[in-house]
Amino acid sequence: MYIALDAMGGDYAPQSNVKGAVLFAKEYNIGVYLVGNKEILEEELEKAGGKGLPIEIVHAEEVIGMDEPPSVAVRKKRKSSMYIAGKLVREGKAQAFVSAGNTGAAMAISKFVVGAAEGIERPGIAVAFPTKKGKPTVLIDVGANVDCRPKHLLYFAVMGHTYVKEILKSSESPKVGILSIGEEEGKGNDLVKDTYPLLKMTGLNFVGNAEGRDIFTGDFDVIVCDGFVGNVVLKTSESLGTIIVEMIKQEVEKSIISKIGAALMLPALKRFKKKADFAEYGGAPLLGAKGTCIITHGRADAKAIKNALKVASQFEETHFNDKLKENLTNLIPEELRE
Repeated sequence: MYIALDAMGGDYAPQSNVKGAVLFAKEYNIGVYLVGNKEILEEELEKAGGKGLPIEIVHAEEVIGMDEPPSVAVRKKRKSSMYIAGKLVREGKAQAFVSAGNTGAAMAISKFVVGAAEGIERPGIAVAFPTKKGKPTVLIDVGANVDCRPKHLLYFAVMGHTYVKEILKSSESPKVGILSIGEEEGKGNDLVKDTYPLLKMTGLNFVGNAEGRDIFTGDFDVIVCDGFVGNVVLKTSESLGTIIVEMIKQEVEKSIISKIGAALMLPALKRFKKKADFAEYGGAPLLGAKGTCIITHGRADAKAIKNALKVASQFEETHFNDKLKENLTNLIPEELRE
């Protein structure tokens, strides 16, 4: 197995990417293609102690900027590290693609260079949200598809089911819901109301509408929505988490008693941080792509890159796409697949 890593993507590239690849290769002995400027990567690889590890450098002379539109990645920058990494998967030289770079560009590369898996019309990005029950809730889609039809959400539900069961292993019979403005059947916009009866016809453990609060309760394992709504939820949640941490810090600094209390709570706060840390999950998979595609955070450090590579290897080791294909056939009635 080889995983193609866009070594030039992300806020801390290429240093964090190379260090993450070295950590991963040392622990799992799985091959990594570092894609990017060869001269720079050779220097960073030596600094990171990568000699003798199953890491190869694939030269790419261009880099896709964080503010460039996705169309540039696919049409104009075919010598970029991200494009070449995706091409390695398409050609079968690598089994997975990982990037901390421009999210829109990474989605475009995954969809149009790597391509969609057989039977999939729209791949979707899945994000695992931490919950009070200790097991994650997967929200899909969070940005790959702004405008969706009921069939797309139907397929997202099966993708999420397969992700929870095969990769996260948090439930043998994942509870699936659809994000709406009320828990009663009949609530929601046309997309939600049209998708609801389709989900009831499947072999999924569909339990009805989920409201925004349900994302963090752990009562649902999978919640489906269109990419516009999902991306708003994701960005709001990220922002809220950051603001809460900052507000707690401000309050702690106001008195010596608060500081003492914070010191006593430090172990619990560290455990909470670990549960909520995106670096622990590695990244968000684009489910339904022909090869494994993991999009991780632009602020990914070496630990996050290592975990993103680990998640990518898990997708391949579990033959995720084969399981997904089986589930699409077994869980969705034939008349709904046409």
